[in-house]
Amino acid sequence: MPIFWRVVYWTSQFLTWILLPFMQSYARSGGFSITGKIKTALIENAIYYGTYLLIFGAFLIYVAVNPRLHLEWNQLQTIGIAAANTWGLFLLVLLLGYGLVEIPRSYWNGAKRGYLLMKTYFKAAKLMTEKADAEENLEDVMECPTDYQEKMGRNMDDYEDFDEKRNTYPSEKSLVKLHKQVIYSVQRHRRTQVQWQILLEQAFYLEDVAKNETSATHQFVHTFQSPEPENRFVQYFYNPTVEWYWECLLRPWFHRILAVVLSIFSVIVVWSECTFFSTTPVLSLFAVFIQLAEKTYNYIYIEIACFLSIFFLSICVYSTVFRIRVFNYYYLASHHQTDAYSLLFSGMLFCRLTPPLCLNFLGLTHMDSSISHQNTQPTAYTSIMGSMKVLSFIADGFYIYYPMLVVILCIATYFSLGTRCLNLLGFQQFMGDNDMTSDLVDEGKELIRREKRKRQRQEEGENRRREWKERYGHNREDSTRNRNVHPDPKESNFSDTTTNWSSKYTRANNRTERDRIELLQDAEPLDFNAETFTDDSLEPESGRYQPGGRYLSMSSSIIFEDI
Repeated sequence: MPIFWRVVYWTSQFLTWILLPFMQSYARSGGFSITGKIKTALIENAIYYGTYLLIFGAFLIYVAVNPRLHLEWNQLQTIGIAAANTWGLFLLVLLLGYGLVEIPRSYWNGAKRGYLLMKTYFKAAKLMTEKADAEENLEDVMECPTDYQEKMGRNMDDYEDFDEKRNTYPSEKSLVKLHKQVIYSVQRHRRTQVQWQILLEQAFYLEDVAKNETSATHQFVHTFQSPEPENRFVQYFYNPTVEWYWECLLRPWFHRILAVVLSIFSVIVVWSECTFFSTTPVLSLFAVFIQLAEKTYNYIYIEIACFLSIFFLSICVYSTVFRIRVFNYYYLASHHQTDAYSLLFSGMLFCRLTPPLCLNFLGLTHMDSSISHQNTQPTAYTSIMGSMKVLSFIADGFYIYYPMLVVILCIATYFSLGTRCLNLLGFQQFMGDNDMTSDLVDEGKELIRREKRKRQRQEEGENRRREWKERYGHNREDSTRNRNVHPDPKESNFSDTTTNWSSKYTRANNRTERDRIELLQDAEPLDFNAETFTDDSLEPESGRYQPGGRYLSMSSSIIFEDI
């Protein structure tokens, strides 16, 4: 076990401090070759870790000059481990305080259909703004910069000074920077597009649940036809009746029961974090459960208790990592839409949080001899940590009293103090008692309603085309077969001409119909008495200018034709 823990610990430290930061810089680089990306990553990491080396070098010089301090290699290793664990424990308590409250509350709110639907509308309004911003940013980035266009234009027109102005072309460094912006803009645009489609499906499904709750037939009816599951076994048992009972009756109660169970676990963790330093009497509930199993030598019970405890702590800590969003710089998105930089950053956090999470669990269960103050055999994990007595203010102070701050963080999370502060700073957050939230909810509701009408029209069109094919498809095949039996050159030529003309007309008509629908949806109401209309639709005076550089013709014949 000590060998196993050494491999796990030092591998995670190598990943979090050396390899993953290098891979982050490599993935973020806009270089056009592997060599260029490696060079950029080395330069960025050298600047980042130069500060750490300066601090560590100053510490070594102080120890070498001071005659009272005599540090050996083992002691220096212990100091390095203590520094890494201290930073990890600082992050651990922050993330744990949020997860202990937010996870049970999220399941409790999951039983409130109205709450989920309002939050989905709120997300739709925010995502639409981000989606439009991503599209605009992508269009700006994909265009060649104006200064480059001017420089290249001058060089192409002025042949006499071509040699002198040869250096005015974009440099490789500027192209690398532009390439980096293009990669980021494309990823962001694709992510917003996928998230918008997923959010639409969620909103439609929540609206279907709200409608089916009052159904007297107890049959779940979908507004849109959902794809059939590939597994016939699931399709047979998860029929509309079972779906209605699960979605409208059982699922809310399941969420409430699960929220209550998770709340009990959260209370146990908070109590144990505040009392695990007390050994006489033993107040930590984790330590009480483990010591009861030790008296009866029930090893299976110890394994189950340790597994459930670490599993719950890991969920509270790591789920908070999934929820963190630092603008668009670090953001974990579902359905494979997370960029490489954010994935590597989350991997760094996981590697940094794992050692202090294990150390904190050993303290909660009094398996750490430095906390229990008992002459017991140390665990395999604490044996590779070394003696923390080298830094007594950390071992006897920070490791014991800092986890008590989880109470303050839980209270702040319960009253949503962080959300309220962000809302005051101008960052739009979902809050039920806020005018801005209500406006965004109404805006998102209108967006969902518009997308719903659009999809309904598409399905109606597809159904009409399917019915037309079923009704007239066989007759066309029979007529074609009869023409093939008695061929006539004149009739053949005439039929070919008619077919070509009808196909062209049909395609043009369909395209015209789509254009008319979009025009009637987007155009503003026209005032026929306000202006004098002319037949020339190309002149600016003959129409009203529309966004996007298009002119809407005011000609009476064209208007009534569109209508």
